[in-house]
Amino acid sequence: MELLARNFPNIGVVEGQLPTDTVTNIWSAIDEARDNPVDSKPELAGNISSSIKLDRNSELLKDFTGETVPAFMKQHMEAYGPPYRMAMKEGEQFYLESLWVNFQRQHEFNPPHDHAGVYSFVIWMQIPTSYEEQRKLPIAVESNADNHISNFAFSYTNTLGRVSTFAYNMEKEAEGYMVMFPSAMLHQVFPFYENDGERISISGNINIGELQ
Repeated sequence: MELLARNFPNIGVVEGQLPTDTVTNIWSAIDEARDNPVDSKPELAGNISSSIKLDRNSELLKDFTGETVPAFMKQHMEAYGPPYRMAMKEGEQFYLESLWVNFQRQHEFNPPHDHAGVYSFVIWMQIPTSYEEQRKLPIAVESNADNHISNFAFSYTNTLGRVSTFAYNMEKEAEGYMVMFPSAMLHQVFPFYENDGERISISGNINIGELQ
């Protein structure tokens, strides 16, 4: 008797470590935005200290927006097919609709939310904490959900109709790491504790529009 296991299709994410020069240019773009900050908090769900817009047309980000982002999108479409929100008409193309940087301090969080557009991405630039240390704190050590503290997580419905969670452990090794996902995918950022550092991350939304 031959038995086969079959996995049902589901939509996932595309992830990868960014090149050092790309990360360096993004840091320069962050410094540029800090010189003339434009607040983006009113447009976001985050309960965080600060969030400011980045210049999508900055020369510092030319390679990132023109090469890296399209490469991630191409990989996602090859793996999972066109995003379900996509209804591209003649004369339309993908474009980077919004780009911003988040500054998160201890006790702050980003509640479950989704984004506008077709694709979204996150890049972790600075992580002051260690998940392995955070999960040992008294607040989490006896929790049956200790993989949540300090982490970034996606929530999705599995084939049994139950909500499941996939978490990215926030460690120093995650700095410069980028994850692209369908904008409708629910995600959140859990708070961290007993650390006075600042977590810095980049987020962006990609949409479809007419050629200019």
